[in-house]
Amino acid sequence: MTASLASRAPADPVLPGRNLTLGLTLSYLGLIVLLPLSALFLSASTSGIDAFWRAATAPRVLASYRLSFGSALLAACVNAVFGAIVAWVLVRYRFPGKRLVDALVDLPFALPTAVAGIALTALYAPNGWLGGLLAPLGIQVAFKPLGVVIALIFIGLPFVVRTVQPVLEDMATEYEEAASSLGASRIQVFVRVVFPTLLPALMTGFALAFARAAGEYGSVIFIAGNMSMVSEITPLLIVTKLEQYDYTGATAIAVVMLGISFALLLTINLLQAWVRRRMGSH
Repeated sequence: MTASLASRAPADPVLPGRNLTLGLTLSYLGLIVLLPLSALFLSASTSGIDAFWRAATAPRVLASYRLSFGSALLAACVNAVFGAIVAWVLVRYRFPGKRLVDALVDLPFALPTAVAGIALTALYAPNGWLGGLLAPLGIQVAFKPLGVVIALIFIGLPFVVRTVQPVLEDMATEYEEAASSLGASRIQVFVRVVFPTLLPALMTGFALAFARAAGEYGSVIFIAGNMSMVSEITPLLIVTKLEQYDYTGATAIAVVMLGISFALLLTINLLQAWVRRRMGSH
């Protein structure tokens, strides 16, 4: 019966009309994705190269690039490590309240980003529960770049957990048990058996978390403090330019941000494809 269904699927798809569904798909993507981005590039091209370059490379703008992309990269790296650990615990262990913990992972998805920003600011402000404990140690989180990183870790965690979790659920434990029975240590089992299987999903989760963090706005503006050249993220700078009716500056910064994000995601995807080809060849 399985073979019958497998042979039937390509010839008798659920959605009829390949040309119709393909046309709808391309039209929808063009309307939702390509058209707004094309309008952005068209708007930026009308300002001229000199004006575009001055707006995109001002010292204040460069500082915001460093903060936004640097914080997003650091937050995605942290989430890649701890998100994988959270997914491992949720899949491999049974404990009281497991379903509640599993549901809490999705909370950053459902929570309005502004609410998350206010909650994190109240928690990490110098007079907050955690901020009050860290302040005597000389560690200030809120209104500093460290606060931006924590906010981006908060909103990016579910992307890694929900990407790695299905792979772990499908991963058979027989290979780990066989490696252990042949004398491999726990570290060797993880490095040579578990990690190669998880790597593509881990990189996908990393890319999603990074992409979300690079453009994050709502959860960051409250905890960042928004000090120019210190804790001002690029999305906030775009909003500031728009409020000042500086449309040339806003579109130039947006185009650069879009280009950097696309280049980084393309690099990660190419690296992910290379890893999958390499794993498939072994």
